[in-house]
Amino acid sequence: MNVFLPSFSHVCRSRLELQESESENKLDGETASDSESKSEFGGSPPVPTSDDTPEVLNRALSNLSSRWKNWWVRGILTLAMITFFFIIIYLGPMVLMMIVMCVQIKCFHEIITIGYNVYHSYDLPWFRTLSWYFLLCVNYFFYGETVTDYFFTLVQREEPLRILSKYHRFISFALYLTGFCMFVLSLVKKHYRLQFYMFGWTHVTLLIVVTQSHLIIHNLFEGMIWFIVPISCVICNDIMAYMFGFFFGRTPLIKLSPKKTWEGFIGGFFATVLFGLLLSYVMSGYRCFTCPVEFNNDTNSFTVDCEPSELFQLQEYNIPLVLQSVVGWKTVRMYPFQIHSIALSTFASLIGPFGGFFASGFKRAFKIKDFANTIPGHGGIMDRFDCQYLMATFVNVYIASFIRGPNPSKLIQQFLTLRPDQQLHIFNTLKAHLVDKGMLGSLEDA
Repeated sequence: MNVFLPSFSHVCRSRLELQESESENKLDGETASDSESKSEFGGSPPVPTSDDTPEVLNRALSNLSSRWKNWWVRGILTLAMITFFFIIIYLGPMVLMMIVMCVQIKCFHEIITIGYNVYHSYDLPWFRTLSWYFLLCVNYFFYGETVTDYFFTLVQREEPLRILSKYHRFISFALYLTGFCMFVLSLVKKHYRLQFYMFGWTHVTLLIVVTQSHLIIHNLFEGMIWFIVPISCVICNDIMAYMFGFFFGRTPLIKLSPKKTWEGFIGGFFATVLFGLLLSYVMSGYRCFTCPVEFNNDTNSFTVDCEPSELFQLQEYNIPLVLQSVVGWKTVRMYPFQIHSIALSTFASLIGPFGGFFASGFKRAFKIKDFANTIPGHGGIMDRFDCQYLMATFVNVYIASFIRGPNPSKLIQQFLTLRPDQQLHIFNTLKAHLVDKGMLGSLEDA
């Protein structure tokens, strides 16, 4: 019996050490499955620790602590980015679309580069080539749909464009199918699972980045205000949450982002709602912001001139009795769009940050601080747009659900492309409908 005591104690000690090592891994946010995946895929690359702050700022802020130095660096570069944002707005819709396209490509590059850095040691064939090829295919599909929808008359006027428009979806499918077959042919026996991981990685990236940027452009065509206000609300929330958290933050908000605090989250919410109301009031008075962006076939340029809809006309609203004693008013004059801005700013403050939390979880999974070092103090482009993409989807759904109605100009454009017998059939049907309604007779009498 004494012979077995040492071996038994050795087994117990080994199991105890194993449990302790597993508990340490879990404290670091790493599960057993994570450890297995690290052994299979080679682990995460080392995180670069180089300081990307411009030398001019480093010298100017050398006497400050790292906390205040980071505050000034972020503040100065935030002002620079806001200035750049105002400049591209001034340059008009076409420049905005090009900027959205460039941002989309850069965000895709940053995410794909992370995957490539993690798995490049396996020398996967065609990984980067296929990733960029699928980006090209998806952009061709989405932007082709946009061109057909918003440049209909121009497309019908040019024969090559008309043919491309007619067979657009078939061409898009054929392009994607080519990439799909190339992926199947590139499969290597020992790396099947890894290659399918990267195939999924590419497609999820396309879903997050390309689809959302396409929705941003659709929002822009509804009117510049639907582009500027949501983006500005996200920017305001990001800045004000940082400011409130920096000066008053004491209570941690979420483990994924240890620097986020409840004080910053709540302060950012109220500041963003107020900012959304004020910005909406100012912008609702200008047609260049409220009118839909349309393509003028005569001048071959974009126009933003129209008669403002009821959404952008001042109206008088009764203040609830509970608030009348507080504010001292019975009525208030405001634009209906300001009411919608409350929904937009609320989403930007309460739900939008979860896009940032999602990105934080993604970065923690691969043990990286930022997606890239493009903007000193801020990280990569994706670090600045992680909340914007979620906001773009909400705005597009919100417009489709509560704002957008039938568009007569698009109906007329489609009507004019029909065969004469089809046009005549629609005309007779519409005439009979108007006669039944009693509208056609009254028009003739007038």
